[in-house]
Amino acid sequence: MVSTHPAGVQDAGTQYLPQRRNTNTNISPNQELLPLTAKANSQGNLEIGGCDVTTLVEQFGSPLYILDEETLRTACQQYRDGFQKYYPGESQVLYASKAWNCLAVCAIAGSEGLGIDVVSGGELYTALAAGVSPAKIYLHGNNKSREELILAIESAVTIVADNWYELRTLASLTHTDKPVRIMLRLTPGIECHTHEYIRTGHLDSKFGFDPNDLAEVFEFVSQQPSLNCVGLHAHIGSQIFERQPHRDLAAVMVQWLRDANKYGLNITELNVGGGLGIKYVESDDPPSIDEWVKAICEVVQAACAAENLPLPKLLSEPGRSLIATSCVTAYTVGSSKTIPEIRTYISIDGGMSDNPRPITYQSVYRAVIANKLSASHTETVTIAGKHCESGDILIKNAQLPKTEPGDILVVMATGAYNYSMASNYNRLPRPAAVVVANGEANLILQRETYQDLIRQDCLPERLK
Repeated sequence: MVSTHPAGVQDAGTQYLPQRRNTNTNISPNQELLPLTAKANSQGNLEIGGCDVTTLVEQFGSPLYILDEETLRTACQQYRDGFQKYYPGESQVLYASKAWNCLAVCAIAGSEGLGIDVVSGGELYTALAAGVSPAKIYLHGNNKSREELILAIESAVTIVADNWYELRTLASLTHTDKPVRIMLRLTPGIECHTHEYIRTGHLDSKFGFDPNDLAEVFEFVSQQPSLNCVGLHAHIGSQIFERQPHRDLAAVMVQWLRDANKYGLNITELNVGGGLGIKYVESDDPPSIDEWVKAICEVVQAACAAENLPLPKLLSEPGRSLIATSCVTAYTVGSSKTIPEIRTYISIDGGMSDNPRPITYQSVYRAVIANKLSASHTETVTIAGKHCESGDILIKNAQLPKTEPGDILVVMATGAYNYSMASNYNRLPRPAAVVVANGEANLILQRETYQDLIRQDCLPERLK
């Protein structure tokens, strides 16, 4: 079932605030539950980016995604600077924008020197519109349409070829006078202990070329002058805490690079994917960004030395560990229902339409009451969404102070796969989003209206 909180906990919401604010230790955002700027203000309310969350809800409504710019920039910088510190060769960090692709997020990542990993024409269009250089955009996807491939070719971005159909399509669309820049996605066959739906590296996967086909793939690409194959790509999953699978992946990829050289392919880039996990609950203990980067850099250097190969340009594509902790979602508490000796439900004004992860992946979250941050947790409640769906439960057995209608409930770590997977189920308009920094809040996504909901509807004359 969805999340449970340790029974009998009497702590307050302040327990979730970053605890190492006044030390010299760099805080890795993925190891925190709340954004780095989160604190209790003089009114005892939750404050993020210098903005009182209750005031933000008064101004922008709820549900409301609240993105802390400092936390996002810190994560970007830790990845970027980590590769520069630990890897003597060239490197490039790409933001895996499927986690949350919008103009503002792409622009922030781009301003920190990151490139953007996109997986559709829509994500590509958004990254370009945000001003990201095409030279730093990489298009993924296991079933790219001709239209998406044409847009990518015309935009001069790098295309990560996933399968034979795509390779042949690319060969038919490109010309030798202007070769298209591609990478090859390969399936490494490395298992990770993550949810079945988010494991993408094992052999039974819809993504990438089978490693048994490598010789044939390399041979085909080497004979296509219109395809400029510059790199190899692999990704083993998401929300990973283990270090060893990524070390194994890097070593395997260097062996692939060696094999590609035998076919005359000038492979100069290796993309080791992303997948570093974050803390969603107190017991989660992911490696820091710095630790993850250091491990990757060391094993690539060692593998290249063992094979007597020059260091390739090293790419990675973190998504969740960049954006998730940077954002929270604020809701307004409404109705409640107590079933004696079973449970108490409290309902909020959002749910599975703005956060489908609990009902989809049984994902676990923590929550606080923004206007009662210092109040003791005295009640065990189940937080229910407002959708006409019995499974629309955000958190089961949450520990909270006594709540009342109108309280502002904040769910933590909602920056990844919340807005990006949001829907209009039950015809609920999708929420607004703001970015906060230094006491200023700016709208980055307008709240949808009822008119927006019917904007694409068509009513034939004969039905009027």
